[in-house]
Amino acid sequence: MDIMWLEDFIKLADEGNFSRAAEARNLTQPAFSRRIRALEDWVGATLVDRDTHRIALTEAGLAFRVLAEDILRRLALGRDNVREIGGTLSNEIRFASTHALSTSFFPSWLRSLDNGQEAGTITLIADHMVACERFMLEGKADFLLCHHHAAASHRLDPAGFASLHLGTDVLLPVAAPLSDGTPVHRLPGSDEHPLPYLEFEDRSGMGRILQAAKVVSAGAAMLRPVFRSHMASALLSMARDGRGVCWTPLSLAEADLESGRLVAAGDARWHVPIEIRIYKPIARRSPSVEAFWSRLKKRPEEAPS
Repeated sequence: MDIMWLEDFIKLADEGNFSRAAEARNLTQPAFSRRIRALEDWVGATLVDRDTHRIALTEAGLAFRVLAEDILRRLALGRDNVREIGGTLSNEIRFASTHALSTSFFPSWLRSLDNGQEAGTITLIADHMVACERFMLEGKADFLLCHHHAAASHRLDPAGFASLHLGTDVLLPVAAPLSDGTPVHRLPGSDEHPLPYLEFEDRSGMGRILQAAKVVSAGAAMLRPVFRSHMASALLSMARDGRGVCWTPLSLAEADLESGRLVAAGDARWHVPIEIRIYKPIARRSPSVEAFWSRLKKRPEEAPS
């Protein structure tokens, strides 16, 4: 059994598509498919249901995914532990962050922590929420910075991960303005004339939150999806061009709203209050990571806008 097969399998589970997963793994689709088949032969069970339009895991596949992630996480943690014992562990601190927070929040937040103490070498990986969860579950990141809503699910079990509240944000609908400053597309629309909707993909944490909060579903008949992405910045770019209405974190759209490039496309009933949280595995990490976490826990829980 090749450890890369586990990484291939988890990427396929994330993407739900052989072509995208193969591209992400820098493989041709036939080569990628052969590796998944080889893993199934080794396990002795069918892990992937290939008969559905969107690739889905079988019951055996769902159970094996948990095992595969646990194996990769234990390997990563074990390697770090051995490096620490051997005196070769670096002082690197690895952050995974959703795209929106990596640009709108992370730089200023990290700067606010600078009090003359060496934090170590900071590495930031920005991706969609599904990938960020995988980095944490596989032990490839020490911290995860993301938006959070109490009703939205995530894969970081409280038994294995601790979290801290860092601030607040809000998801609100925005659109390009008309010459009089009113939105080109304004909620609510109507069944006869649904608004063009720029929506988040399933892999996005924002998409999960909007679905859990039931704000978009309440007006689903009044919205007509015309574009989809896991990146809020891509949706905002389309909204600026007048292509539709999208929900966005206020922290990301604030400059556009202040300049008038975008305007609110609905009143407060369409808003979704959300948190900014940071997650860390409960299992002990490197001295640099533990020292950084201790500093965070001693800070008051502020709520930057």
